[in-house]
Amino acid sequence: MSIPFETYPRYIEPGFTPFDPVELARRTEEIVCRGDRRKYTKFYCTGVYGGIATGFACGCCLRCIFCWVNWSRDFPEKYGSFRSPAEAFYQLSRVARKARVNQLRISGAEPTLGKSHLLGLLAKVDSSPFRLLILEINGILIGADPDYARQIARFKKVHTRVSLKAGTPEAFTSKTGAKPESFELPFQGIVNLLKAGASFH
Repeated sequence: MSIPFETYPRYIEPGFTPFDPVELARRTEEIVCRGDRRKYTKFYCTGVYGGIATGFACGCCLRCIFCWVNWSRDFPEKYGSFRSPAEAFYQLSRVARKARVNQLRISGAEPTLGKSHLLGLLAKVDSSPFRLLILEINGILIGADPDYARQIARFKKVHTRVSLKAGTPEAFTSKTGAKPESFELPFQGIVNLLKAGASFH
């Protein structure tokens, strides 16, 4: 499908028009996902969490002004390589073995883009010798889709970390670019994880 990039939201600027983050997720998935393959910019080990192998995902459905992710968030068509769940798991395993760590992480932009890819990857981790995968997300898609939260909760080696961006709808919009009506989605995502019995914070 051809993406009209001239209307694709990039970084927010003064006077921006707030967007629907669920719709932006759909549009971004058209860029960063092909079937069960999705884009990553790199795989590496970092010292956080006591040492962890990390897959850096490409593309997001928010435009947070404090985001530490590089230009791959705003221009996902220009960055990253497509990886299947098996390929992403191989890269994570390779990095983990080299660094002698026993835990994995998916971070970067928004890992929940590409549902079939993520669930396929989590299944591989769950049946592996690794003790833990930390999933760092913004909560938008699991807030909009309770079944997605339930499917993530099935995997016993997965711990989800939900990043809350603001305390009011107005601040949420000014900090993320998303419509104020979507403010409660990350909180609903937490409720959905709680109801599903997931490990999260």
